[in-house]
Amino acid sequence: MTPRGDDDSATGHARTLLRTATRYSAARCATLCLVSTAATGAGLLLPTALGRALDLLLAHAPSTRWVLYCAGLVLLLALLDAAQTVLTGTVDARSTAWLRRRLTGHVLGVGPRAADRFGSGDLVARLVGNAAEAGTTPAARAALLAALAGPVGGVLALGLIDWRLAAVFLAGAPVLTFLLRAVARDTTESATRYQRAQGRIAAALAEAVEGFRTVRAAGTEGRETARMLRPLPGLSEAGHRMWRVQGRAAGQAVAVAPLLQLGVVAVAGVLLTRDRLSVGEVLAASRYAVLATGVGVLVGRLAGLARARAAARRLGEIRAEPATGFGERRLPDGPGRLELRGVTARRGGRTVLDGVDLVVPGGTTLAVVGRSGAGKSLLAALAGRLADPDAGEVLLDGVPLCELPHDDLRRAVGYAFARPALLGGTVEQAIGLGLASPSPDRIREAARTALADDFVRRLPDGYDTAVANAPRSGGESQRLGLARGFAHGGRLLILDDALSSLDTVTERRITEALLGDGPAGTRLLVAHRSATAACSDAVAWLDGGRVRAVGRHEELWRLAEYRAVFGEGAEPAHAGAGSEAEA
Repeated sequence: MTPRGDDDSATGHARTLLRTATRYSAARCATLCLVSTAATGAGLLLPTALGRALDLLLAHAPSTRWVLYCAGLVLLLALLDAAQTVLTGTVDARSTAWLRRRLTGHVLGVGPRAADRFGSGDLVARLVGNAAEAGTTPAARAALLAALAGPVGGVLALGLIDWRLAAVFLAGAPVLTFLLRAVARDTTESATRYQRAQGRIAAALAEAVEGFRTVRAAGTEGRETARMLRPLPGLSEAGHRMWRVQGRAAGQAVAVAPLLQLGVVAVAGVLLTRDRLSVGEVLAASRYAVLATGVGVLVGRLAGLARARAAARRLGEIRAEPATGFGERRLPDGPGRLELRGVTARRGGRTVLDGVDLVVPGGTTLAVVGRSGAGKSLLAALAGRLADPDAGEVLLDGVPLCELPHDDLRRAVGYAFARPALLGGTVEQAIGLGLASPSPDRIREAARTALADDFVRRLPDGYDTAVANAPRSGGESQRLGLARGFAHGGRLLILDDALSSLDTVTERRITEALLGDGPAGTRLLVAHRSATAACSDAVAWLDGGRVRAVGRHEELWRLAEYRAVFGEGAEPAHAGAGSEAEA
């Protein structure tokens, strides 16, 4: 169960988001409020005009002016209704776009921690579906005044015709008030359950789409489909409950409203027989009774606001996750010396790294090796501040990473990943991603270092080929990711298993280029092959969340447990012949 403090924090952030979204479209919201109120005012004037015209017609008196008033009011209502529809759609679209921009920026500011907590599928569901529903709040609030003005104006108009008509209606008003409060409360609860079930389905779907090859290879399509659809009964139950709540409220309103209207018309009829009211006033009173009991509009407004409030709270949960903070300390000139001091990191309640102390001298290459789950990728993430440690600190040239400005940090640290996300319109833009002014020569040199230049030139439009239309294997995608890292040109380059999809010959050639005439600076490599470790200046051996040893690969190879990291019975590997032995 979510702690109460988290509930309060998410609710507070949701309110702040909605207030700011309303201010973002304040002028349009004010115009919408005025237009809606004007439409309600015209609707309140129409019964009086109709009643007056009817009285004049029955008395055979000149009534042309009042008939024209009625026609003018009907035309005005049509125009105001059209303007209200356009303004509502515009405000909804602007508010939704603003919420999505704000939340997307915050998710990127939080970093990988956001996906770890919510899951990528659920995050997409919140940023797409929940943001659209929450985006209706400003317009709904702006129109709520008009929705309230209708019943209130109807009661006042009844009182102006005769106080007894208003008294009859007010006798049943507490029942309508109770119905409105109940529908708002129950709709919020059921909408929250419904949206959570949607998020679970989206999360399961994202996992299945990402691993569709594995699913097909294992022949478990049916099982995965059943897993994705497992939350459907909960979704159905919440959806049915939401519509039952609104249906019950509408049904009760339909039962109560006609009784109140009948009571008003009956009293008006009695007053008509006593010559206290005219026929036209009875007509107006019957119309005002309908307006005064117009809880259907209010029920719809309140139900929509309740669903929007539940959606906004799910957005508030994202905002409650603190974004990564940055400092203002400048990075001094230096060779890129990386240091981890007493670094401890926990994930899922488990301590993955425990008090790690590690130094990578500037200008050298350190390979990080260890069994699966040893924390290699987490250490790589901490080294470039894609994640923060729970204890300890990470320093680059003597400055803690958390004290560096965002732009300075990202210019200093480059990354290449096992499965790179190739963002950008063209291949050239994907390689130059993050560079302030990427030059074609720099990008092509980086591609040559990553052995990607040949296959890029064979693409239909070479470096101008759209990434989405560039056929490539997993190894070729990885080489484009390496080229992006090489083009970065920072003082620290981190390769998080970025050579895993390459064949041993290609890996050896890239490693030699990387350690020879490749990008200068310090290099941290997460390595799974002994050949990669053999090419490095030093190896850090992770075991049980700690650095078990740091040294040359040839020295560590004498230890049987170290050899077991690369597989039992592996042959010794060294810089000159390691890749050939593996090949």
